[in-house]
Amino acid sequence: MADRRKPQLYTIPSHKAFADTLVAGLMRRTAGDAMALARGLVLLPNNRAARAVTDAFVRASGGGLLLPRLVTLGSPDLGEAVGAALDPVDDPSPPPPAVDAMQRRMILARLVFEERTRAGVPIDAAEAVRLAGELCHTLDQLLVEEVAPERLRDIDLAPELTEHWQRALSTFTIVLERWPEELARLGRIDAATRRRMLLDRKERRWRVTPPAGFVCAAGITDPAPAVMRLLRCIAEAPEGMTVFAGLDLAMPQEEWDALGPHKPDPETGRVPRSIETHPQFHLKLMLDRMSVGRGEIANWPGTAGPDAGAVRGRAIANALAPAAFTGKWTELKAEDRRLTGVRAAELATPAEEAQTIALALRGALEEEGRTAALVTPDRALARRVAVHLRRWGIDANDTAGRPLSILPPGTLLLALAEAAAQRFAPMALLALLKHPLVRNDPNDRAVRGAWLDGTRGVDRGLRGPRPAAGLDGITGHLLADKRDRAAAWFGEAVALLKPIELVFNQGAQSLGGLLAVLRETAQALCGDDLWSGPAGRAAAEFLDALEREAVVGPPRAAPDGLVPLLRGLLDEVAVRPGSGVGHPRIAIYGLLEARLQTADLMVLGGLNEGVWPGRPAPDPWLAPRIRATLGLPGLERAVGVAAHEFGQALGAPQALVTRARRDASSPALASRLWLRLQAMAGDRFVRARDLEGWALALDDPKAHEPADRPAPLPAAALRPKAISVTEIDRLKADPYAFYARRVLKLMPLDPVDADPSAAWRGTAVHDILEQWWKLDACAADALMNRANAMLEDERTHPMMRALWRPRLVEAIDWIARTVATQDGEGRKVASAEGQGFIEVAGVKLSGRYDRVDRLPDGGLAIVDYKTGKPPSSAAVRAGYSLQLGLLGAIAERGGFADVVGRAGGFEYWSLGKKRDQFGYIESPVDAEGKRDKIVTDQFVGIAMEQFKNAAAAWLTGDAPFTAKLVPEYAPYAEYDQLMRRDEWYGRD
Repeated sequence: MADRRKPQLYTIPSHKAFADTLVAGLMRRTAGDAMALARGLVLLPNNRAARAVTDAFVRASGGGLLLPRLVTLGSPDLGEAVGAALDPVDDPSPPPPAVDAMQRRMILARLVFEERTRAGVPIDAAEAVRLAGELCHTLDQLLVEEVAPERLRDIDLAPELTEHWQRALSTFTIVLERWPEELARLGRIDAATRRRMLLDRKERRWRVTPPAGFVCAAGITDPAPAVMRLLRCIAEAPEGMTVFAGLDLAMPQEEWDALGPHKPDPETGRVPRSIETHPQFHLKLMLDRMSVGRGEIANWPGTAGPDAGAVRGRAIANALAPAAFTGKWTELKAEDRRLTGVRAAELATPAEEAQTIALALRGALEEEGRTAALVTPDRALARRVAVHLRRWGIDANDTAGRPLSILPPGTLLLALAEAAAQRFAPMALLALLKHPLVRNDPNDRAVRGAWLDGTRGVDRGLRGPRPAAGLDGITGHLLADKRDRAAAWFGEAVALLKPIELVFNQGAQSLGGLLAVLRETAQALCGDDLWSGPAGRAAAEFLDALEREAVVGPPRAAPDGLVPLLRGLLDEVAVRPGSGVGHPRIAIYGLLEARLQTADLMVLGGLNEGVWPGRPAPDPWLAPRIRATLGLPGLERAVGVAAHEFGQALGAPQALVTRARRDASSPALASRLWLRLQAMAGDRFVRARDLEGWALALDDPKAHEPADRPAPLPAAALRPKAISVTEIDRLKADPYAFYARRVLKLMPLDPVDADPSAAWRGTAVHDILEQWWKLDACAADALMNRANAMLEDERTHPMMRALWRPRLVEAIDWIARTVATQDGEGRKVASAEGQGFIEVAGVKLSGRYDRVDRLPDGGLAIVDYKTGKPPSSAAVRAGYSLQLGLLGAIAERGGFADVVGRAGGFEYWSLGKKRDQFGYIESPVDAEGKRDKIVTDQFVGIAMEQFKNAAAAWLTGDAPFTAKLVPEYAPYAEYDQLMRRDEWYGRD
């Protein structure tokens, strides 16, 4: 066995550039011996750190250089395996292979599904897969901390746990008992177990035969026992050394001891709680597990790269002191709280914060050779900053990657599953048909153009209430709406989508069957373009692994549960940019990727509570008391690690910390890290007022030129010479809206999958009554039959069927009774649902009536149906809502083919509620003018006079079509955006 020596332990302070300082020390150690450097081995935490050290060697060499071997311990959070030096291919007796991550997830999901089902707790496949992911995380913690799962049997805390935690513990224990059997059947082991075995084998081998060259473990922050044994071995090797990142050697001993872990109190047996949220806690835990003291650590010799100075390091350490010791802030000397080079920017919204960060990064490029980086755990903020930088042609890729669920291949899979699960409801169907990857043939753009043209036709046909479910229901709806061209094109989409509809309509089934038809349909829609590029390859690999391992997963899955299952898994797949992509002097990092990175300017963004530090993810399997008893890390330890990353990034020569006062939905609380800096530094906490102002000024127009109220003046030849009785009110109250509709011919579109509107309900009622008058000769029972037939039709909106049925049934019953009563009194229905026109003042006046009755005296009663409240008498006296009078004028002048005579009655038959019943008659006139109503005999004359005045002004005259001329009688808002209403309305 080789001779051991005193451990060689070092630290590089947070205010120094870790990679450059490490490289400078290694080159100094080898004293220019290129071969000595090449024979060395540097152990690093992850691939991103290895890249940073490689770049540092390139900067330090100034020419050619043989690099030492850079080996990564691997980061499970980044999906990285241990480097080849720790897992050599030619190992004569390698440990068993690790179980595939997806295979493990699906097997555990099946075990959870079976145990929950056996316990009588309903669970679907999506929830089982989600819980399996959490179970994987908890199991890995047990394995990494070398806590035997069998210890759970020895813990007797059941009486102290709630029923929820007892059930979770019971399921967890049973699954852990069955999991080794599954591994034995596969001949594999857990990846965490294999990593531990590799590290222990290397530790034992190096203790016997140390490497020929130097070995340096640098920047490793994983306190796993196996890692600590290896680091201790390296530190004791003849040419070994272990270098920590940001270990605070100047921290007062009292504060250091307060961090923990603590020994049990000799009298009470209680163990004082450790301060796991402190940034130095995990480093202290590492030293304790290596059985070394802080006094054995030395500062790494040499320095290079950006250096913020020891003053900054002391200020950072003071700001991050344990809560019990922050009282010392009031007694600190000025130099111990000085944050020279650190500025803060506090903005109103995330959008302003992103703009400010982009400006700061852009400004760094003005100085030749200067580098800048954004560090943030907020991926939405990172994406926003990247988009802002493209304004200046700067491509700054987010090295933390983007989840596959928001990239085109992922959104396509989710859209397809969503549409099929919803039986191709309009919104889901259109989202799928319009997806940018569907029919996007890069060699023939006409294919995509034709597809979009057809989709637009279907879009127009699906405006309004939802049609019957399924592809056939949509086809039938398009044909019924006389959209034959759209229906013909939709047949092409139906041919592609029919297979997945048939499979999804079968209900719960094997997950593999659902995934297979999902893949086949996606391929049919998109072709090979779906699987191209980094995101496409990631989607192909993901779907292949999931479909391959689905056979060992939950035995059945519901089609409507496939979307949450896919979304949960796709969220975990990060698609990262390749090496060398993006601007060479600008970087965007997540917290994991930022380890050991540095730049001349570091921007620390998203400093709100719940973002940085993030909220600890709860463990759904083990209660906090059980975790503490087993010795597992507390859920809040991640807060301490995030604080350590904060301190490291804050050590750059120039640092900018930013936050927004609100998030996307509500006010946000400043991060505890922000508040600590603010409280410790006091008036030395410098605000970046210039950046904040520039961010607001960049898109500030400085002045707003208000629009004038629109009042177009088309030529006389362009003015309509025909108008319906229902358009008169629009012409008089809002001439611009009439102009937009009749002159510009701009018609508003109903929303897709809209709730039934008043107009739609009115149309439905009119259809029922029209058929009743014309086909059933006013038979009372036939009216109710037709109403029920309409309600039971599968094309009828479910909301109308459920909520409107009682009101409609009662109101229609009232109509039948009232008509029967009037018939007995000599009043007869003369005609229903007719139309006609007359020529008046050079204008064609047309109108449609709902019903015209012949009164006993031979006169006519004009009837209009309303599903809501009829117009008020005040509106009628003001010259509006005169359509009944105008219809009477057409009838009196012979404009209707079926009826002619004097108009002696004008009635609104409302299906609304009045005096505790649905259905009543309201008239805008009275024979004697009572209740401030118009005299019946004068109504037609007044209506015609109003019409002639309006026609003379806007149709045959030259009056401008002024917007919202009489706003109180122009409640509709279809054209408000076109007239830019908010820019001028109410200024006076």
